This record gives sequence, structure tokens and C-alpha cells, in this order.
Amino acid sequence: MFIKKEISNVFSRKNIKWKLTRLVIELTQRCNNNCIHCLINLPADDFTSKQNELRTEEIKEIIQEAASLGCISIRFTGGEPLLRDDFKNIYLFTKKLGARVSIFTNATLINESMCNLWRRFSPLAPIEVSIYGMKRHSYESVTRNPGSFYAAQNGIKLLVENKIPFLIKSAVLPQNKSDLKDLNTWVSSIPATSKYPSYAMFFDLRCRRDSLEKNILIKKNRISPKEGLKILDGNTMSYTRGLRTSCQKKKFYIHGSKLFSCNAGLKGGFIDAYGKMYICALLRDPSTAYCLNSGSLDDALRNHFFQIRQFQAKNEKYLSRCANCFIKIICTQCPGKSWAETGVLDEPVEYLCKIAHLKATYLGLLKNKEKSWQINDWEKRVAIFKESQQ
Repeated sequence: MFIKKEISNVFSRKNIKWKLTRLVIELTQRCNNNCIHCLINLPADDFTSKQNELRTEEIKEIIQEAASLGCISIRFTGGEPLLRDDFKNIYLFTKKLGARVSIFTNATLINESMCNLWRRFSPLAPIEVSIYGMKRHSYESVTRNPGSFYAAQNGIKLLVENKIPFLIKSAVLPQNKSDLKDLNTWVSSIPATSKYPSYAMFFDLRCRRDSLEKNILIKKNRISPKEGLKILDGNTMSYTRGLRTSCQKKKFYIHGSKLFSCNAGLKGGFIDAYGKMYICALLRDPSTAYCLNSGSLDDALRNHFFQIRQFQAKNEKYLSRCANCFIKIICTQCPGKSWAETGVLDEPVEYLCKIAHLKATYLGLLKNKEKSWQINDWEKRVAIFKESQQ
């Protein structure tokens, strides 16, 4: 049983020392789609998973404690969060506390009743919707769920009709690459959404390391780093320009043996469907989990996450490469991705390393076939790059 706490029912800055600003809650790992690239999904009718999920009152208790710690941003994700019979109950409870709510959904379960709720109690953040193609065949080749294409289209239609802001997220896969141009055109024509969809393509493996078969399928659907950068630049129009701008503002430096150089666990955290809290959504290494049924968000943030962020790499391969890499700020490798790929936190992931080197070569920070950890004049190169961007 979760520990009961006396907590004010208001998300407020008043008299609160800010410790927690954002919280991601995975309401379920179950999904009515079965996307070929998904890193977490379980079948919608998975009995064991459903039985072990946090109960409604337990989720509310977590949200109440988040309020006491100053959190004003809650993100509900899954799996498919709308699969939960108590979703409306949880959402309404959160909104009545004054929170800004983000929701990540495949839109297939959106109905008039849900839109009425969102219209009356605005999430204050665009609904995030995943779309995998503009044709039924390409879309359902990804979701592997007959009927999902028209169900998603209907859900989006309802969002538009009810003037509920939303964002489109997509994935570049062999099954839908031919749809990208039409998808961009369609998204740009919708008044309630952003101008372009965001794309995933360098897919992460199963974060719970629960299926070798699914990991093989995910790897099969990964495109090459070179093709990926070309697609990103060609379809978002501003990807490489944004990359240049971002790198111009960032501070390049050698991270050394410290594993966590991101903001994971700093004023935020991730809670899975079963009440385990992690430093981020991707890192599901059981040794880094914090059990909320015997603790609190406050203790997780103050103590557990602090300890995790002190982790140092011991892997010689990491120490000889990543620890001396000056382009780590544009590399997406992290302890979570290393865990998903290899089962340890400090093993370099070759696929991600190739992507980072391609970006650095594109920016002119590296020459073809150079290795970033072998560059001695990197500070000079960075200075020249930043000067060229003025």
C-alpha cells in the first residue's frame, strides 16, 4: 500500500521550495496498436500487466505529492494512456489541481466525450498524436492493427472540429517513407497543429530488454545515419539549420568519466505503470529504480536520483572513447540507450556514434573518417565553427 501523505490539493508556487517541475507518468504499457518500432508496448489485453498497474487512487496520491513539491507539468503516456478506463477520472483530478497536462496518444480512442472534457478543461499543452502514414496500407503496416488508420483519422478530425491544439509525431520506416511528402503537406494544412511533424527514425531498442525478437525487428527498420540526416533535412526544412544554431549556443567540452551529462533527474522524473520511479523514461535498469510503494517523490529526488547522477563509467571502451569525446553534446547516446542496447550503462553504442560523427562532419567539426576522441585541436575547431555562425 502506498504511504498516505497530507498534501494541499493545489498546484501552486506559493510557499513551495521548487524541487519538482515536471513529471512523466506512464499510465500503462499496454497499447491497442502493435507498432513494429515500439520500445515499450504490450498487448492491450495483457492481463498480468493490467493487474499490476497502479490503481486510480495510487496515481492520484502521486500527483498530489507532485503538487506539494511544486510540479505544474504532468505528462501522461503509455503504451496508449486512453486505454485506461479511469483516464478521464485521473485527467480531471489533475486539471482541477491546476496542472498543465501533456498527453501522448495514437488518437484511435479519441471520441466526442473525450474532446468535450478537453474543451472544458484545457490541457494547456497540445495533444501529442502519433501518425504513421497517409495511406491505410502504409499506416497499418506499421501499427499492425486493422482499422487503426481510420480510427486515428477520426480522432484527429474530432480534435480539429473541437479546436483542440495538437502536434503530429511520426516515424520514418521502410513501410511509410513514400508518404513523407504527403504527410508534411497534410500537417501544414491543419490550422490547429504545428507546421511540420517531428520524425523519429533512429529507433531505441526495448527499454526493458524484454524481447530479443522485437529488438531484431527494430534494428531491421533502422535506416542508415546518412539517409536519416538527409531525410530530416529534406522533410523538416530546418533540421540542419536548427542543428547549427543549437551547436552555436552550446558549450563543447570533454565530459570525462561522468555518465550523466543531461538534465535527467533534475527537477523531474519518470514513473512507470507499476509504481517504479526512474531518472528518465528510457533508463529502465532495475538497479536504478525507486519503489514508490515504500518511499516518496521527495526522497527519490533528494537522495536516489542524486546518487545515480554521480555514477562514473568503468568500461575501458567508454573511458577511451566517450570520456574523451568533444561532440558528446550532439550525440544521443546516454546511459538509458546503452542499457537498452547492451544491458550496461557505460557501453558505447556504435549506431549512435556513427550518427553523431555524421552530424559533426556535416557541421565541419570533423573531417571524413576522423574519430572525435582522437582530436587534440577540438577547441580551435569549435571556435572556428562558432565564429563562422556569427
